[in-house]
Amino acid sequence: MQAPDFWYAPTGWRSALLAPFGWLTAAVTARRMRSVGLRAPVPVICVGNLTVGGTGKTPTVIALAERLQARGQTPVILTRGHGGRLPGPVRVDPARHTARDVGDEALLHAAFAPTILSRDRALGVPAAMVARASVILMDDGFQNPGLVKDLAIIVADATRAFGNGRCLPAGPLREPVAQGLQRADMILTIGDGAAQARFPPVGLPRLTGSLQPLATGMPWAGLPAFAFAGIGQPDRFFATLRSLGADLRGAVPLDDHQPLTDALLARLDRDAAAAGAQLVTTEKDAVRLPAAWRGRVLTLPVRLQIDDPDLLDAALVRLGL
Repeated sequence: MQAPDFWYAPTGWRSALLAPFGWLTAAVTARRMRSVGLRAPVPVICVGNLTVGGTGKTPTVIALAERLQARGQTPVILTRGHGGRLPGPVRVDPARHTARDVGDEALLHAAFAPTILSRDRALGVPAAMVARASVILMDDGFQNPGLVKDLAIIVADATRAFGNGRCLPAGPLREPVAQGLQRADMILTIGDGAAQARFPPVGLPRLTGSLQPLATGMPWAGLPAFAFAGIGQPDRFFATLRSLGADLRGAVPLDDHQPLTDALLARLDRDAAAAGAQLVTTEKDAVRLPAAWRGRVLTLPVRLQIDDPDLLDAALVRLGL
């Protein structure tokens, strides 16, 4: 599902009506986080957020994995496999597993680093060590107490920030901002310069970055495109296509992680043909495409560009990485 508009608007009656349920969410999270987790034999870096929906965790994990590999480390990504049916622990194998098995994020991660799926994060640690991890990258799980986190990075959308400041279902927060920030070591805000300038101070060391299209040699300028995206913020993907000069003749937002069935893809294909356009989707959606459709849909990959990584590199040095 897409986030309700009132989550990112000045507080109104719908948010106020749901506020008591938000207080319950905050209380449950606070109680859960009092548990003491397992300490892994290698450093654990958690990439999480305070809100639901797309903030850029997936490209952040990929960027961290590549940065650690460049430093001679062997990062292993640990994920719960959102949208998948397997409980794990299991090492994700794109040749064997599908998005129905392990979720789209896990499949995408596995293209960059060994990836372990485990709904119980602590149970995933032995599998990560079998994969020779020198560091564990925990995708999401900031509100999961199963593992002790040696470095906790909060990822936030610079434009949306923390929405109306209320917890689910009254707002987008998984827990109150102040409560979450107390457990974090730094925050990464993702967005353009204007949005970065408006982001409120949070009292944590702050990284800034943006998602940039990966140079693949694809001539996007002037391409008649019919785009679809089942990510947290599909409009951001459509805006990226426009910024590259694509002639966007259709833009279909899908629910986050929505299954790409043959019936849905056939409908999108008919609409694209009627518009004289090429189907285009995100890298994250592409891993959910049935095999028969993969050669018929173009993919626009993006990568996180961190503006000044010195703060991050200093944190990695402190962990011995």
